[in-house]
Order: sequence, then C-alpha cells, then structure tokens
Amino acid sequence: MDHDYIIATASTCDLTKEYLAEHNIPFIKYSYSMDEKVYYDDCSEDTRKDVYKKMRNGTLLNTAAINTYAYKEFFEEIIKERGEKNIVFLDMAKAMSASHKFAEEAIEELKEKFPKLEIVYVDTCCVSGGLGLLVMNVVRNYEAGLGYKEMLQWIEDNKFKIAHRFTVDDLSYLKRGGRVSNSAALVGTLLNIKPVLYVPNEGTLLVSSKVRGRKKALNTIIDSIKAEIGNPDGNEFLINHADCDEDAEYVRDKLKEAYPSIGEIHIQGLGVVIGAHCGPGLLAIFYMTSQRNP
Repeated sequence: MDHDYIIATASTCDLTKEYLAEHNIPFIKYSYSMDEKVYYDDCSEDTRKDVYKKMRNGTLLNTAAINTYAYKEFFEEIIKERGEKNIVFLDMAKAMSASHKFAEEAIEELKEKFPKLEIVYVDTCCVSGGLGLLVMNVVRNYEAGLGYKEMLQWIEDNKFKIAHRFTVDDLSYLKRGGRVSNSAALVGTLLNIKPVLYVPNEGTLLVSSKVRGRKKALNTIIDSIKAEIGNPDGNEFLINHADCDEDAEYVRDKLKEAYPSIGEIHIQGLGVVIGAHCGPGLLAIFYMTSQRNP
C-alpha cells in the first residue's frame, strides 16, 4: 500500500536489522566507542554478541548523542529516496536521551527547506524493546493501511500501555552511569542484591524492588507480569537480553507454562547502546497491558 507518510526509528528500538529491512523501516544509528574506536549500532545480532563478549572481558563502551547534522542528513536521505512525505519518527524516551534536542533542531531547520512536509518526533516514553514493541505495532497498523493522523493518535493512545521490566546482573554499570551510588553498588554486590527496574509513564528508569539473587529477580519479574497482564490470550512479548540466553529462555518458558494461550514471545539481543549503560547480564521484557504499574 502506498502511504502518504513514512515510519522511521532509531537503532535504540533494539529490533534486529533483518526485521527493519524486511519492513523497509529506515533507522538512524547511534554511535558508541570501544578501545578508542567509534562504531555505529547496526542492530546486528552478531555485533551484539561480539560486544557483550568483549564487555565481559573488561572492555568499556561509551555512547554519544546524535548531532543535528546527522539527523538532518538522515531525514533528507529518507526524503530523497521516498519523496516528500510526512515522517513519523520514533526514538527512545526523551527523558533517557540527550539526542532529542538535536533531532528537534534538525526538524526545525528542515521546515524551511520542506515547508509542506511534517516530521513528527514522537516522545514515545519507551526504551529499548519497549520502543521496539511500539514500532512493531505501529508497523503492523501501517501495513494494514492506517492513515497518518489516525496513526499519530493510535501512538498517543497506546504508548503508555507498553510495560517495561528489567533486571541487571552487575551493579558497576549503573554506578558508572550515576544511577546508584558507590556505596550502594558495593553493598549490593557483596550481598548479591539484584534490582528489578521498570519504566514509568515519564520514560525514566526506576527501581521497583531489590531482591537477593538472580533467579529471585527473574521470578519477581514473572510474578509482576502475572499480576498485571490481565487477559494473556494472544499477548505478544519481546525479551531483550545482554548475553544471557538461558535466563531469557527461562522467563519465556515460565510464561508459556503459566499461559498456554499467550502470543508469540520474541527473544533477541539487547542493543549495544542500551547495553553500554547496563552491562552484560541485563534481561528486559516488554508487553502490552492496560497501564504501566511498578
């Protein structure tokens, strides 16, 4: 179907490059540096595996915001290839990224060059696979023929229904990013404390509970899902993980055991930009619910 608008996203949606290519979704690549070299997040599962292997061996990653010029180049390339159509751009929550102000600057500058074209930067209030699940649903609606204005309304009506639940394995990454203090990280590590985190409507990252042990953290996530999922029939899940396949499969199997009629559960690697701030061992699960709850 020929639409009068285009869906675009960023590598922080943590979907695979195969999915994005299959559905013809352009995405801007965030950068990260490793061993004094700059790389671009290509959404490749092989890249993700390689990066987490290096991180487990002590390599540290740094990430950077995308600048205004790069955003302008990205949008102009879309316009060049697909014509002057409106663009709906979906990236991670503005509260979690410094890049949004540069994207907005680029969009403002492009208004002069393309006065009849709208580029809408949606504050999705989603992160990682939460953004990915939103993109998947948007793509499904787009391919079913949903119009431009209707799509923008659908996004606003549904973005806060995407639940995000995380746990991390190594508190040093949260300490490095300033999300926990040095003393809290030290005590937590000594006591084998694992935080369970969620994303509220504001699009930030908050701790909902702290438990002892990895398995307890995974089971706490599963219990939280059971408490809020409502009707599980056909409910689609997305699990992103940073080099912890077995834990992802454990959560998947427990959900299937509890809800035989559950929808598809996709397992894929966590994007390296998000992983740079949380470290190997992060496991995150995303799904639709009636509203976000801690």
